[in-house]
Amino acid sequence: MIKKYDFLVIGSGIAGMSFALKVAKYGKVAIVAKNSLEDANTYYAQGGIASVTNPWDNFEKHIADTLDAGAGLCDVAVVEQVVKKAPIQIKELISWGVNFDKDETGNFDLHKEGGHSEYRILHHKDNTGAEIQVSLIDTVRKHQNIDIYDNHFAIEILTQHHLGQVVTHHTEDIECYGAYILDQDTNEIDTFLSRVTMMATGGIGCIYQTTTNPLVATGDGIAMVARARGLVKGMEFVQFHPTALYHPGDRPSFLITEAMRGYGGILKTQDGKEFMDNYDERKSLAPRDIVARAIDTEMKNRGDDFVYLDVTHKKAEETKKHFPNIYQKCLTLGIDITKDMIPVAPAAHYLCGGIKVNLDGESSINRLYANGECACTGLHGANRLASNSLIEAVVFADAAADHAITRFKDYSFQDCIPQWNAEGTKMPEEMVLITQSYKEVNQIMSAYVGIVRSDLRLNRALERLNIIYKETEDFFHKSVVSRDLCELRNIIKVGYLVIKQAKARKESRGLHYTIDYPEKDPKSKL
Repeated sequence: MIKKYDFLVIGSGIAGMSFALKVAKYGKVAIVAKNSLEDANTYYAQGGIASVTNPWDNFEKHIADTLDAGAGLCDVAVVEQVVKKAPIQIKELISWGVNFDKDETGNFDLHKEGGHSEYRILHHKDNTGAEIQVSLIDTVRKHQNIDIYDNHFAIEILTQHHLGQVVTHHTEDIECYGAYILDQDTNEIDTFLSRVTMMATGGIGCIYQTTTNPLVATGDGIAMVARARGLVKGMEFVQFHPTALYHPGDRPSFLITEAMRGYGGILKTQDGKEFMDNYDERKSLAPRDIVARAIDTEMKNRGDDFVYLDVTHKKAEETKKHFPNIYQKCLTLGIDITKDMIPVAPAAHYLCGGIKVNLDGESSINRLYANGECACTGLHGANRLASNSLIEAVVFADAAADHAITRFKDYSFQDCIPQWNAEGTKMPEEMVLITQSYKEVNQIMSAYVGIVRSDLRLNRALERLNIIYKETEDFFHKSVVSRDLCELRNIIKVGYLVIKQAKARKESRGLHYTIDYPEKDPKSKL
């Protein structure tokens, strides 16, 4: 079946839905969600959204904090754009129904997180992402110009390649005409043609065994764009959240928000000793890359599987009020965080790289925009400052919408795109081949491409991944397409990009740390 839309949005988090709401008044919009609209990275964001909203804070401080965390690789123009346009986007979120917590005087109840010099994190208790996601979903579902396709999976974006033209390099003049989309309820593959496509597919956490990301985070958009010869950058900068709840077997890992350290939580080894003062003068409030490496070092030196985060010195009722979800989750595991320390360990959390875009959110492929975690805007550089990602998504949704609405009517639908050809394929006989390969990718990435890297580890990872890649591509071209098989292809592609770009960076900077090149290279760029 062929479907035509002015705007095709692939992904259902804040990046995709806020763009959809901004363009829907100008044309017809389709939002494609892999599961339900609720199942996106945004929903799981606990901490909050950063913006200058109080009189003692200012743009210059927020800009300086972002640049410092980014370890010299941020795009200054992008940082300025996001920080200065943040307050007006906060107002728009509120107009869409988002309810941020306020104090007794009616002002925003602001948190402070690692790397921030001021209290500037707006939040809704400890489930800010869920509050934003639910509010946006409610607004989107009511919009008559937006069609929602739950349980639909994007397989490939459509380019000249599908018209029989050979595209060999990302510098060629590539255009996006839409995407092939799998309807998971019928197993039919539909052709979605669009004037403009927005890629907003979220992160890549599921390439690792341990991640805070939902299980939909398999890097689909990045993999699709890379296969279409689009420009992808900064993939070596994978942020590991320092404090995921240590409970073996949970996937995804439950996140213990950064705000808990801003609240006064102290990191300790299993024998109860503080250790962060050995690594940074900011102690437990140092930026995430520093904290994650410190915890990783302590765990390896001591042979431990976790460290503790201690808030037992804080008032019990205040802790329960600020972190009700964390309190309840830990209680189900027999941990009363007002009396017991919380076992935590780092987990793959956020990708600072992705599909390279400009200030208008345009990718290197014409008619294709990217936003949110799958995009590399240049805001984060080598390390994301806490709570900058949600605000980045709404600011760039606004920039992309402003740009797209002035151009989309000039783009015609490419009616010559052929429908998906499944001739000669058959149902895979052994699903274990897919599930086992998926586990092997997780093991390879976690063992060799984690918080601390080396040339030896990266080379070994690449060799092993190449074997799985060849097996999977052969399997893909002979089999009826399924979501599981496509996700496997995507995590392999994304893992390859992380390894290749990590190998190319001959320095340690931000989230990329290698024992072979422990110093920064002053000439390096994103």
